Amino acid sequence: MERRSALPQDFRELLHCLKMRSKYAVLLVFVVGLVIIEKENNFISRVSDKLKQSPQVLPEANETETSPVPAENGSLASLRQLDTAFSQLRTRLRNVTLQLAGELGMAAPGPRRHVLLMATTRTGSSFVGEFFNQQGNIFYLFEPLWHIERTVTFEPGGANAVGSALVYRDVLQQLLLCDLYILESFISPAPEEHLTAALFRRGSSRSLCEEPVCTPGLKKVFEKYHCKNRRCGPLNITLAAEACRHKQHMALKTVRIRQLEFLQPLAEDPRLDLRIIQLVRDPRAVLASRMVAFSGKYESWKKWAAEGEAPLQEDEVQRLRGNCESIRLSAELGLRQPRWLRGRYMLVRYEDVARAPLRKALEMYRFAGIHPTPQVEEWIRANTQAPQDGNGIYSTQKNSSEQFEKWRFSIPFKLAQVVQDACEPAMRLFGYKLASSAQELTNRSLSLLEEGPPTRFT
Repeated sequence: MERRSALPQDFRELLHCLKMRSKYAVLLVFVVGLVIIEKENNFISRVSDKLKQSPQVLPEANETETSPVPAENGSLASLRQLDTAFSQLRTRLRNVTLQLAGELGMAAPGPRRHVLLMATTRTGSSFVGEFFNQQGNIFYLFEPLWHIERTVTFEPGGANAVGSALVYRDVLQQLLLCDLYILESFISPAPEEHLTAALFRRGSSRSLCEEPVCTPGLKKVFEKYHCKNRRCGPLNITLAAEACRHKQHMALKTVRIRQLEFLQPLAEDPRLDLRIIQLVRDPRAVLASRMVAFSGKYESWKKWAAEGEAPLQEDEVQRLRGNCESIRLSAELGLRQPRWLRGRYMLVRYEDVARAPLRKALEMYRFAGIHPTPQVEEWIRANTQAPQDGNGIYSTQKNSSEQFEKWRFSIPFKLAQVVQDACEPAMRLFGYKLASSAQELTNRSLSLLEEGPPTRFT
């Protein structure tokens, strides 16, 4: 009450009127006022500093002679008085804003977090990504690097692999900073006036399917990756970038970055508060899932498993080994916790998520420094008890406690052996037990999981 009585009578009346409106409108008025006054004050301060300059300095800058300036003139005194008045008013407005925020129960927002979910295909990353997609104050992007992979061709291995990693990293950095325009160079067909109907899996990002990003639909405009629950017009990249900047946090899921070491510039970028979650899964389960999802690419594997005549191509086995080694090396680097990764890396097994989705989601949120909303918990409860027909290969609905070991009955033991031979170092690091026989592989009472993955690596 003492603070209010110190304010002028007409200002108190104005304040009373504003309080009758919504709390957001009140705070908006004062924030705008603070911004305007701050700019005015900075301008006055710069002018005052100019007037304070000595006469010897001014001719040097302007290359003209000037008469000496009096030590104290009327203009400078007036500016100082105005500067003081603005400072006092700014202090009063700031105090009233804080007072209103406290009375209305509005806490000041915390720091902006940037979360990167780093995985490989068929590891459950779409399901885990939904943990962040369901949070209303997070701007979530689903596989935006897909466009770069489709546009820029790199041969596997050697310098080309390094080149692709650098391109992915640089695009990722701009996306985390809400510079979505960088995708325009890779989307096909190219966007016109920042509009595109071809953004990959737009419907997997709630932020791109809600107002104000969701604009009215247009007739005769087909959007392949359309929003699921409402009809939206072509994506306006400008509106999407603005929505990204206005959300409190940013999260992005990708399966196209394998080498953790290339992310050091992002972890050290002062504009980002990056948290990296590396999601891994039993490579035997990954192969079994890929043979279903990408059947055409694994015809030779299936034929060899069924007939056993033509041997597997060595380059395919080497590719499998290389993928496992890349994942292992990144995890070992993260678990070593070098200075640039300290507090910024978390290793998560998909199997642990499937067994206790809510608990693991809360752990990931704590690691990211974000407070989950009730909607996240509601989504997890609703989508981890899905009906049998909800478990399609691209579904994010899972009977998670029952589904994560189904692969043990769908992959022949001889294929499991190939994976174990190629990926044994990674499997041992992540706590996946090797099966020595078909009986062990299919025995549900025999767990193929260690208690948990390591938290440090030395």
